Amino acid sequence: MPEPDEMRAAEGHAIAARLREELARRRISRQALADMARISLSTLEKALSGSRQFTLATVIRLEEALGTRLRDGAAAPETAPAPDTAPEHMGAYSRAAVHWIEADYLTLRASFGEPGAIYAYVTRIFWDDAAGHLRFTEAERIDGAFAQKGHVSMPNLSGHTYLATCEAGQHRLITLGRPTRDGCMFGLLATLHAGTGSQLIPIASPVAFVPRGQTKESGTGLVRPGDPAFAAFRTILDRAINDDFCRFRQ
Repeated sequence: MPEPDEMRAAEGHAIAARLREELARRRISRQALADMARISLSTLEKALSGSRQFTLATVIRLEEALGTRLRDGAAAPETAPAPDTAPEHMGAYSRAAVHWIEADYLTLRASFGEPGAIYAYVTRIFWDDAAGHLRFTEAERIDGAFAQKGHVSMPNLSGHTYLATCEAGQHRLITLGRPTRDGCMFGLLATLHAGTGSQLIPIASPVAFVPRGQTKESGTGLVRPGDPAFAAFRTILDRAINDDFCRFRQ
């Protein structure tokens, strides 16, 4: 007869297998599931890898978040409604309160590789039903391998919007001020730029988010002085500094 510890380990492996299946079927990330269940990502990762046993409290939270049974013989919880309030660390905003920001935005920033040029691409901000908070993805980038995606924080205290990417501990952050009357948002992007060889250099640039289709010039890619869209894009991007949405100091 198996020992109690072996039985617990076997049950843990079965729960982990069911969780991985649910993550794949629903196409949600481990971070999203951790947020939904109000547990740390570290706790979830260790339990899924088998380096830590699932506690009963953790399993119950996961079952309630997913609305499905993970334990053999456990009564299936009632299907929980999709969360409509973001986690506290993202600002605890409700879906109704941030509906206005959901859109595709023409995104403008300085080119990191070609002085004087502007880099244009598209950022989509949307509500993730499964995770219960806003997310963003980038598209139409000429360097598509470096397209970012992540979560959106909107705390009431600062009144700013934060688009954060965190992959394997590496962060990129866009800080945007309150929208203008025409729905544009301006602020600062801070990230890493590939330097000589494998060197990565911290770099920052003013950034502009313009609702897609609002400007006559809406092309994407590297826009150089003399290109048809350059003058319009330069005027828009300069508002980040000229209208005091961000500042540089040395």
